[in-house]
Amino acid sequence: MPTQKSTYEIPKLPPESDFESVQIYKALSAATRSLAELKGLAKSIPNQGILIDSLTLQEARASSAIENIVTTQDDLFRADISMERTATGPTKEVALYRDAMRLGWKNLIANQNIISNRSLIAQFQLLKGIDTGFRNTGGTVLQSSKNEVVYVPPQIPDNIERHMSDLERFINDPSLCELDPLIKMAIIHHQFESIHPFPDGNGRIGRILNVLYLVTSGLLDIPVLYLSRYINKNKNEYYRYLQNVRDATSEDTRSDAWQDWVIYILKAVDDTSRTTIGLVEGIRDQMAVMKSEIRDGELHRLYSQDLINNLFRHPYTRNEFIERDLNVTRKTATKYLDLLTEASILHKVREGRNNYYMNHRLINLLVSISD
Repeated sequence: MPTQKSTYEIPKLPPESDFESVQIYKALSAATRSLAELKGLAKSIPNQGILIDSLTLQEARASSAIENIVTTQDDLFRADISMERTATGPTKEVALYRDAMRLGWKNLIANQNIISNRSLIAQFQLLKGIDTGFRNTGGTVLQSSKNEVVYVPPQIPDNIERHMSDLERFINDPSLCELDPLIKMAIIHHQFESIHPFPDGNGRIGRILNVLYLVTSGLLDIPVLYLSRYINKNKNEYYRYLQNVRDATSEDTRSDAWQDWVIYILKAVDDTSRTTIGLVEGIRDQMAVMKSEIRDGELHRLYSQDLINNLFRHPYTRNEFIERDLNVTRKTATKYLDLLTEASILHKVREGRNNYYMNHRLINLLVSISD
């Protein structure tokens, strides 16, 4: 690998390359099938917020781990239930990523499925806790583990703005590209990471962009497919294929490099879809079991779908959440949670003056999928 690579020109969109090889077609076919199955299965969960919240929390942890911000699953759940009052260090970083993702989803709905640069900037500002936007100074370079400069993204602010405006149009105007949306997503992700528009957090914002594009293109109804776990497990290949496109010089090499990159992303979609299908099926089955345990047993008077939804939307729950979601008094909420604990449906955790209630079976499922 050269000591410095600064000759890569951000390509026009779509890039001039052949995306119709047999290898790409096979990977695309598998990814499309798995993603379509996930989209259909997600509808079997009565409250879509359960999937969004559970999977967003999983993605926040996995995506931040790519950036070497590591936190435990239990810390995340506790930060979530404490409304981040006690979240510090790595846990706070992950919680901020989760909130940035939720903001992107909220903006997508508000903007009628348009992914705007304004929304990306808002996500970055929330993630980093600052009020700046795209880079307005040079000096940003990407280095290898040996501190060698491997890539220099655009340095002039006007160029960054121009490339991001072009990318915004490419994302939102289907008439600009007839390629399959999954191939287009791979191109978008590479383009965003190569422009590297922000001084920090580009990897995390780029991965949020992936799932938002799947929604705006109609491949998913809600943001429930996150590639970070796959990228984490195949990190070396991710960076190698990403850089190979930049390093390519001849048209033939460029074509091969783009093919490798696109196939990598398609395999990530296929693998992640199948993993997420397993998780959604597990959540659906657990909800059915808990529903039967409460409705058909001695606790039948407690049963409501709102109660089930609460216990799955919050793997750790507390009195205040039950009060709010079921519109009951604090005394009634406490009674419900204690009875569920006595029946071994929940586990009670005491920390100081606070009591938390764990949906331990759901937590075990989430941990098994994420590790």
